[in-house]
Amino acid sequence: MSFASLGLSAPILEAVAKEGYDTPSPIQSQAIPAILAGKDVMAAAQTGTGKTAGFTLPMLEILSRGDKVQPNQVRALILAPTRELAAQVGESVATYGRHLPLRSTVVFGGVKINPQMIALRKGVDVLVATPGRLLDLYRQNAVRFKQLEILVLDEADRMLDMGFINDIKKILAALPKDRQNLMFSATFSDDIRNLAKGLVHDPVEISVSPRNTTVKMVEQWICPVDKKQKPALLKRLILDNQWDQVLVFSKTKHGANRLSRFLDESGIKSSAIHGSKGQGARTRALADFKSGAIRALVATDIAARGLDIDQLPHVVNFDLPNVPEDYVHRIGRTGRAGASGQAVSLVSADEFKQLSDIERLTGEMLERRMVDGFEPTHSLPESRKVHRPLGPKRPKKPKDGHRDGQRSAGNARGNNPPERARRGTEGRQAPRRRNPG
Repeated sequence: MSFASLGLSAPILEAVAKEGYDTPSPIQSQAIPAILAGKDVMAAAQTGTGKTAGFTLPMLEILSRGDKVQPNQVRALILAPTRELAAQVGESVATYGRHLPLRSTVVFGGVKINPQMIALRKGVDVLVATPGRLLDLYRQNAVRFKQLEILVLDEADRMLDMGFINDIKKILAALPKDRQNLMFSATFSDDIRNLAKGLVHDPVEISVSPRNTTVKMVEQWICPVDKKQKPALLKRLILDNQWDQVLVFSKTKHGANRLSRFLDESGIKSSAIHGSKGQGARTRALADFKSGAIRALVATDIAARGLDIDQLPHVVNFDLPNVPEDYVHRIGRTGRAGASGQAVSLVSADEFKQLSDIERLTGEMLERRMVDGFEPTHSLPESRKVHRPLGPKRPKKPKDGHRDGQRSAGNARGNNPPERARRGTEGRQAPRRRNPG
């Protein structure tokens, strides 16, 4: 199958070819025809599957056939949960629409609002926005939606995790009812399906990977180690294995800053990105990481999604996440678009519960590899056999003669509360790739 067979016009095909892509990925081959047919779409796809191009290409095709945009109006709106993801999607829109007479812009918080208001005055065909900044612009009459044709919710599950549900409801109330709706999410959770009920109508449902499975091209293992020895072990792994580019996940902002300083003092150039960093500093750190100017990027989960780093070879979980699904999103930064990758987790004894939850969620036992000189004094318990997914406990069976006293399944396992504070052109010449990302 080729992109030409999907019904895309010559200007878009030319832009796709210039990026070095020739074959659509599974999500693209299913989503593009459905969107071009005017259908609402509800798609579950992991990172690295090409989902951004899956909605960007057909959206641009539809807009290229329509009317000219009016002042302060928007014809297609893409909502994204973070600044980084919004910038990435905006770049894809500009790249694939470079040969089309369409205007696009990206708006998010953390920067001055006046330049964004000026960019919207003439109207834009495609607006990529984070929910909070979009509402600010709407309240100041800088953007209107009378001409809106297409709404895209990207990373919808992350939007809910970050507490954007009320903002999303306010935005939906301002949009015309007659529109095409596209919802993309890593999973189809119950919360996502509840949101979808009031958004998509008779949708084409697409799922290109089993829920909460880890990327098969990623080699995963854990290094048992005492907590105090983690920085030194990370240094050893980077130097001994000659890792030139590694994304490291830390649980806290202070921990990310502390680890970045340690790596710098050890001769490993690094930067930290997290929610307290200014947008300019985060943008510079990402650019330096992509270009190879820094070797290690230490990030909190604000970077677990939305980072578009081509062919990232190594991801390290310096701390395991409290929410097991975040492990899947973290390691999804590597092993993308058919490339191989490695994901290493440094696990101390007090993280055994998080490790068990991750193994149960993914249905995989993670291999343990001891590193000489870093054998833990506080041993990590052996993993139990992975045999069932995380979920509610079954109710206890009633004792004979006490059926009326049967207990309900109210003792269900509680989930950890979601973290609220989470959270391009490539800097290198990439080899020819098969699927746009």
